[in-house]
Amino acid sequence: MAFNTEIGFLGEQLIKMGIVTEKQIKEALEIQSQKGKNGQKPKLGQVLINIGCCCEEDIARAMAEKSGFDFMSINNTGVDMTYANLITPEIANKYKLLPIGVKDNKLLLAMNNPNDIIAIDDIEIMTGYEVEPVVVPDKELNTILEQYTNMSKNIDAQSEEAEEEAAATMDDELANEKPAVLLVNQILNHAVRAGASDIHIEPQEKHTRVRLRIDGVLHEVMQQPLKLHPLITSRIKVMGGMDIAERRIPQDGRITLKIEDITVDIRVASLPSAYGEKLTLRLLNRSSKMITLEELGFPEVQLKRYNEVMHLPYGFILITGPTGSGKSTTLYATLAEINTPSKNIITLEDPIERRMAGLNQIQMNSKAGMTFASGLRSILRSDPDIIMVGEIRDHETAKIAVESALTGHLVFSTLHTNDAPGAVTRLGEMGVEAFLTASSLAGVVAQRLMRVICPSCRKSYTLSREEILQIAPDFPLNPDEDHVTLYKAVGCLSCNNTGYRGRVGVYEFLRVTEKMQKLILNNASTNDIRGMAIHEGMTTLRMDGLQKVKKGLSSLEELLRVVV
Repeated sequence: MAFNTEIGFLGEQLIKMGIVTEKQIKEALEIQSQKGKNGQKPKLGQVLINIGCCCEEDIARAMAEKSGFDFMSINNTGVDMTYANLITPEIANKYKLLPIGVKDNKLLLAMNNPNDIIAIDDIEIMTGYEVEPVVVPDKELNTILEQYTNMSKNIDAQSEEAEEEAAATMDDELANEKPAVLLVNQILNHAVRAGASDIHIEPQEKHTRVRLRIDGVLHEVMQQPLKLHPLITSRIKVMGGMDIAERRIPQDGRITLKIEDITVDIRVASLPSAYGEKLTLRLLNRSSKMITLEELGFPEVQLKRYNEVMHLPYGFILITGPTGSGKSTTLYATLAEINTPSKNIITLEDPIERRMAGLNQIQMNSKAGMTFASGLRSILRSDPDIIMVGEIRDHETAKIAVESALTGHLVFSTLHTNDAPGAVTRLGEMGVEAFLTASSLAGVVAQRLMRVICPSCRKSYTLSREEILQIAPDFPLNPDEDHVTLYKAVGCLSCNNTGYRGRVGVYEFLRVTEKMQKLILNNASTNDIRGMAIHEGMTTLRMDGLQKVKKGLSSLEELLRVVV
């Protein structure tokens, strides 16, 4: 069977590279011919993939080899959005290509067909760059094109606080600058789809930098010319109901976004800096389902002990950890667990991060004199069974919370400490007497968030018993285990080239027993309290993290990043 020109180009190269045999090519050609009779003639490469002779990467490598261009995997290199933004999504989809970076002053153009001269000429005219085509696998290119297109879709946005004012201001010429509108839409879309918790838009000396906090780590996603920064800030401030003329003092605003079926609440904070206003946007997904304590990653044994404490009729329960460690999520999951029609639950929050049915949620307003301390005094007159205070920040709040627990209420709150035993010392530093802490405190949860390793690209490696114990002397090995299999993060398109996707909680739970009460009354040190807690069955943060690393949930490097 003779090859036509097109078939010969790919088929001969695949045979030459030893990827397929001539027999397989002939089989694929017959299938192609049969389907062609039905008016659905597929590409030879796709037929070869369908019958299992090769993969998409093999096809792309053969195309690159034959055409003399470089092969590249977007999974490994990623995409520089600064250069991707040089063309519109419409052009990218029309020609099935995307600029992914620059090398030696040449624009690297990811393509399926590097011989498309018309497309290359058009891109060179549009961008002003000399183009160097690179061949990438079909699936990778289609995935990145879909992401790029979705990022640029329009979004429905409105301010919660100043809807009417914002709608009127939208006619402002500055705010309606098309580049700014499209760029802001793109940033917001990208952030939501990447699962970012925060967006940082920062003016630098020569450009504006956009960073996203994904799974607790900041990633730079694009750089834009500094001249666009006033347009971007004005657009976001209009959306957030903020004063666009005021650039000298910090401001706060709120935006509600609807991207397809996802509703997102955004807190906007502006801050004057050396080169202009820095904007920080905190994203709260209103559409996300409530996560249970089991799903958060609470160890089974510790969860059983925590369940006993959270169902007590009264007492003081603290959730501790640094900023961004998931304390609020654990609190909401706890309240969802104990929320019944027979309980009057009142919460004091700043801000209300998630609206929950059956709860009486109160927003703090310091300008109006509504602080945690004053709010706590007020709600005690509203016959609560369970009280949730967003954060213990001062002596007054701590004292009232402790006294509320002693007068028959179950009180939940958060505190910034490094571990669970440290919470006892911290309350003492806030001026709460030891006898009050010992009488009221029922339990303390300490937590961190550890990134989950991406299952699509993780790479396994094996360490002997001696090697792992040298790295981590406390690694949980069974007596008969002489080796352990762990995983390293690699990075691919599905995890935004980070090697991680999602997060899991690492926990320790301190139950205040009679022995622990005696230690607290005697003003024992944090180390003494920790020693007693471990003796009574507490799993430390590090030990829980090591258990999760052993199960393959994360890497050893990630654990050492979040837990000492």
